[in-house]
Amino acid sequence: RVSLFIMCDTVVIDGKGHLLGRLASIVAKQLLLGKKVVVVRCEALIISGSLTRNKVKYAQFIKKRMNTNPGRGPFHFRSPARIFWRTLRGMVPHKTVRGQMAMGRLAAFEGIPAPYDKKKRLVVPAALKSLRLRADRNFTVLGELSKEVGWGYTDLVAKLEAQRKIKEQAFYAEKKAQIALKSKAAASADLSAVSGVLAPLGY
Repeated sequence: RVSLFIMCDTVVIDGKGHLLGRLASIVAKQLLLGKKVVVVRCEALIISGSLTRNKVKYAQFIKKRMNTNPGRGPFHFRSPARIFWRTLRGMVPHKTVRGQMAMGRLAAFEGIPAPYDKKKRLVVPAALKSLRLRADRNFTVLGELSKEVGWGYTDLVAKLEAQRKIKEQAFYAEKKAQIALKSKAAASADLSAVSGVLAPLGY
């Protein structure tokens, strides 16, 4: 679980198909250990339980407010990225300096904005729905819950994601063509002049 995060200083995690609480707990630990973590596609995170059940739970959460001045909190975030952020905050000692610095190392986004669309994205097997939730259990996609409780950017994020995927497919097709050309050139290259020098070196 930890080896996934050792490779680089800033880790970009693709939230699609991950369970909200399990991913939050793993990311929280890594933040406290000093890693910078970026979670993208938060709208595709998953919560166990049906949409109806989760809407009821959210309605109960909205009722929790300061009686005399609701503007002082608690605040009820609607966007998937902020819901993930708040879930994770409960797993970090955020009122201490250590906890505040850990929270400062976290970034969460809906969709995959630049520059993270060009970076390698990882998954966390210990938090994947396909590995951690029984196939016959109900589940809720966080973006659908957010839309039901007042988040108004579902269509915009879907539109931007569609545009990004078209660009990614074009980039990947070009990359495959370049790799094919390179391998063809390597196969047809005449190395007889230098093979005597390269052979003792193991090439």
